[in-house]
Amino acid sequence: MTVPHLQEISSQLESPNLRDRMVALANLRHVPAEDAVPLIKKVLDDESLQLRSMAIFALGIKQTTECYPILINILQNDPDYGMRADAAGALGYLGDTRAFEVLARAFYEDTDWLVRFSAAVSLGNLKDPRAREILIQALDSPEVVLQQAAISALGEIQDIESVDNLLRFAQSDDWLVRQRLAESLGNLPSPKSVSALKYLTKDSHPNVAEAAKISLTRLEQSGNQV
Repeated sequence: MTVPHLQEISSQLESPNLRDRMVALANLRHVPAEDAVPLIKKVLDDESLQLRSMAIFALGIKQTTECYPILINILQNDPDYGMRADAAGALGYLGDTRAFEVLARAFYEDTDWLVRFSAAVSLGNLKDPRAREILIQALDSPEVVLQQAAISALGEIQDIESVDNLLRFAQSDDWLVRQRLAESLGNLPSPKSVSALKYLTKDSHPNVAEAAKISLTRLEQSGNQV
């Protein structure tokens, strides 16, 4: 990528036209991280929440040493819950386990369910076994989306001991919950997982049944008897 092209994008990010700024930010997807991040930073305080959201997400993809402290600051201090949720999600993409404690605090203390949801998802993305207690607690959340996030994340961290906690969701009225369970059990090899997955292959919702079949195949290919 030539310097003039970067200068063109930089100028476009300062355009009074929102569409111009959005196009410029999108064009950074082809730019190396070390060149892209300084330009992404230019719109982190943009008047458009949509553009700010795109920029925060981009920091999770274009990874440099600058991204982590910026995202932590947004998660801890931004007054807009949507931006805090975006930052929590981007931290999961970074995969930096230093974020564990901040994400855990966000899950416990943030007043908005969307931030707590993003924190739970990212705790799974970090694949840090320390998240177990938080995720087990999230299974009892009154928000179904938080239950879904916790089910998926427990599979991501491969917490086989959580299988007993997860199996009660095989009877959930929400098919998305059952689908998340089927997907998660594919990462949790155990006789109980196999039994539950065989049950879920007969689920009335085709997405659940298909997810269960895929998970059974995954367990079989990984050497687990089904």
